[in-house]
Amino acid sequence: MSANSAERGGRVEVVLVKGGRTKIRYPARLLHDDGVRVSVRAPWAGGGVRDFGFVRFEPGDVFTEHYWRDRWYSVKEVRAGDGTLKGWYCDVTRPAVRSGGELVVEDLDLDLWRSADGTDVRRLDEDEFAESGLAERDPGAASAAVAALAELEALARAGGFGELLA
Repeated sequence: MSANSAERGGRVEVVLVKGGRTKIRYPARLLHDDGVRVSVRAPWAGGGVRDFGFVRFEPGDVFTEHYWRDRWYSVKEVRAGDGTLKGWYCDVTRPAVRSGGELVVEDLDLDLWRSADGTDVRRLDEDEFAESGLAERDPGAASAAVAALAELEALARAGGFGELLA
């Protein structure tokens, strides 16, 4: 579904599914939908502060999130409330599905972080992915997930996501 000018700036509900259950659901402003990529903006939807050690997500942070219908990941630009870029948090997911007012993505456990200055690129949650049993249940999806993480890491190390998000 492609966004027309009346939809742009509208609201969508982002629904993150993990393990067959809704993990989180939050409202976002639709920025772009060209039929392949959907971009939204939303404030930090977590409750309180989430400190990962290498970055803190906290009230006031703003996420500009990019989802694809043909890629196995999402890329989220994270900015502090004052506009300072913190970095990019990437989720490995099944391709996104937009239906009506919902944008549904299934989290496949693998994640990647790239700091604003590019000096910190790290893979996250590989242990959760291994424990999820996806490789046994759905080997094709597991293979796509591993390839997506490798693609994200290569982009992050080669200078970032600018070209991908242009």
